[in-house]
Amino acid sequence: MKKTQNFNFKQFLEYFPEVDLPVTLTEDSSLDFSRLNTPFAGEIIANYIIPIEAETDEFTEYLPCFKIKNTTNFHAVVYWKAGLLNYEYKMVTFSKNGELIDGKVIAATITNQETIVRTVSTIDEDWIIHTVVGQQEVDTTSLNKKSKSYTLELLGTGEIIFSLNEDKI
Repeated sequence: MKKTQNFNFKQFLEYFPEVDLPVTLTEDSSLDFSRLNTPFAGEIIANYIIPIEAETDEFTEYLPCFKIKNTTNFHAVVYWKAGLLNYEYKMVTFSKNGELIDGKVIAATITNQETIVRTVSTIDEDWIIHTVVGQQEVDTTSLNKKSKSYTLELLGTGEIIFSLNEDKI
């Protein structure tokens, strides 16, 4: 997609409704976002999403999810990325003038021929992101013992820090 300047950063942010926390992101949350939110214009994707994505192709879809309220020094948005057998919720932070600060995948469903890895996250009122990752064999319905919990935190600077909890679920 050719980069154009018909949309500005403020218009990009308007795609993301502000939400009250806590918010939980599951495999099915994208259905609600697709029903409630306006899809991105192609130029918005070209100008604001593609430049921060490591891998994308013409089949990848993007959907605005929400914006974190009450961020004074930055903007924090979450969008959904749908690729082939890979679905991610990504939190991205920007300075007030639209410069990228940070970005992390905070929830996802990744599938290959043998396993399905699901990550579910809850963002609480203190901007702590509680995450549980579980792996399931494709031919079973139970999670194996490789499930883990993680914690991320959205800082007042817009940085998203990551720490591993060694607790198995």
